[in-house]
Amino acid sequence: MVEVALRPRSATGRFLEWHRGLDWPILMAAILLLCAGLLMSLAAGPPAAERLGYSDSFYFVKRQAMFVGAAVIVMVGTSLLERVWARRLAALVFIGALSLMAFILISGQDGVKGAQRWIRLGGFGLQPSEFVKPALIVLTGWLLAQRQMYPKGPWAAITLVFFCVTLGLLLLQPDVGQSALLTAAFIVTFFVSGLPWRWAAVFAGGGAALSGLLYATLPHVRFRINSFINPTDYDTYQIDKAAEAIGRGGLFGVGPGEGKIKSSLPDAHTDFIYAVLGEEFGYIAAAGLIFIFGFIVWKGLRAAARLHDPYPRAAATGLFTLFGLQAVINIAVNVSLIPPKGMTLPFISSGGSSMLGIALTLGLALALIRRGHTSVKG
Repeated sequence: MVEVALRPRSATGRFLEWHRGLDWPILMAAILLLCAGLLMSLAAGPPAAERLGYSDSFYFVKRQAMFVGAAVIVMVGTSLLERVWARRLAALVFIGALSLMAFILISGQDGVKGAQRWIRLGGFGLQPSEFVKPALIVLTGWLLAQRQMYPKGPWAAITLVFFCVTLGLLLLQPDVGQSALLTAAFIVTFFVSGLPWRWAAVFAGGGAALSGLLYATLPHVRFRINSFINPTDYDTYQIDKAAEAIGRGGLFGVGPGEGKIKSSLPDAHTDFIYAVLGEEFGYIAAAGLIFIFGFIVWKGLRAAARLHDPYPRAAATGLFTLFGLQAVINIAVNVSLIPPKGMTLPFISSGGSSMLGIALTLGLALALIRRGHTSVKG
């Protein structure tokens, strides 16, 4: 009996534990999104490749297929981790991604559309900010949870330092949209960990002051906000085309591959992929996609809320918030509910760094809510 109790778990035992504890509906819904993204790359990829001058019209389709496979490996592999290893992985990713973000700014590498966000690795461009977001959220949840064990430690101050450094590097790129997304997820994580009202006031005041500063100092931010408020006075070509595509699709769409507006819509394969989906597959498919995103977030937040341990509860809540808000922002831009912002639709848009970063986000979240190594209420 003693020998059996002290014997380490076999690989088969760990796999069975993972298989029984994993939230399979969330994983299957995520894989369904990846399949939908691959389908949409067939619709929007060839026109984008032709418009950008690639000789292979299926360039983006092939890239999407490759990154879909990599995303499944990252998501499933990360979901196997125990909570302590999820935190350790997050720490390593955070240090590495933050270092790369600093290196990009210091080295003065050429940016895309005036932004310094990418580093070239072989034939691919890596965007470190896509990986720093989930890593920071996991570290935030863990650091704030230490207050219960070591209440005299400066855990909140350390967390704020990490957040401010990350936010500062994002704004220096500049990437205002990702900064807003990360800030929202960070505040949610902080709130779930026990956010005092005085901190809430600090966040509200600081956010308002920073928003005003960005509006005053960044011309592209000012243009996007002004064009949203007064669209008749500015060039709103992309938003107008996206609205036209969605309206043209109607209830059932014009049919796969039959969309016309994608050929003249910039970033149709990335930021405005939802408009392409609306034109070719219609309102029902567009609503179905929203339902899948909503299901993942609802199921994830519900599982996180049942956890007793404050670290996985706060971190998983922040990760699912990060995932859901990115989808909300992209779709809201496509339907003209908020000012335009270059942000991908999770698992649907073309983009390797974004897809792998989202896979890491959901993989970490699945690891944290996995049954078997966590205690739950009820």
